Amino acid sequence: MEYKKIVEGIFIKRPNRFIAEVLINGKEEIVHVKNTGRCKELLLPGAKILLEDCSHNPSRKTKYSLISVWKGNMLVNMDSQVPNAVVYQALKDNAINEINNLTKIKREVNFGNSRFDIYFESENQKGFIEVKGVTLEEQGISMFPDAPTERGTKHVLEMIEAVNQGYRGIIFFLIQMKGPNIFKLNWQMDSKFSEAVKLASKNGVEILAYDSIVQDNRIEIGKPIELDLITRF
Repeated sequence: MEYKKIVEGIFIKRPNRFIAEVLINGKEEIVHVKNTGRCKELLLPGAKILLEDCSHNPSRKTKYSLISVWKGNMLVNMDSQVPNAVVYQALKDNAINEINNLTKIKREVNFGNSRFDIYFESENQKGFIEVKGVTLEEQGISMFPDAPTERGTKHVLEMIEAVNQGYRGIIFFLIQMKGPNIFKLNWQMDSKFSEAVKLASKNGVEILAYDSIVQDNRIEIGKPIELDLITRF
């Protein structure tokens, strides 16, 4: 996934989920935030950020979209539209060892009362992938979610049903940074989601976590990292 034009800025504050006030070349701007999650540990006053210049689009209300933020020396992509595209491209490139040699890949496919992010087929199986973008990190540990997610719990439970019907089911956590060496469920933030993922794992749903290679103007799939679906903290 590549962005066409990137500019640097400084984060000031976030009046609501959709916009932020930032400094770009010393000028204060209202920009779109491409992530409705809390991201409180990332969007701190004075944080160095990267924005996509969208001024070529006359229909937009804002000229820029906030896509990445520096957390110390680590660049974190927080664009919530990116994870699906990154995993989709990785599948096309045969870059995910656990899911390879596919004959068909399709995005946004309905199953039951849910719409899964990716549907795939190989010579001997059909399956679904639900992708979750991860931006929360603490002391080298990546976690999901950073806010309660009833919708996420619903998707996980539907994936169990898909496996029961003979499909291959995968919950894919894409850590939108390079740095964490382990992924854990955020039990304290959402115990219902965490219980659902643990249940799914026991019932044939595969749980994968990969980090990302994040640069100023692009993000791509990285490598698998260790999973811990049990520890509560």
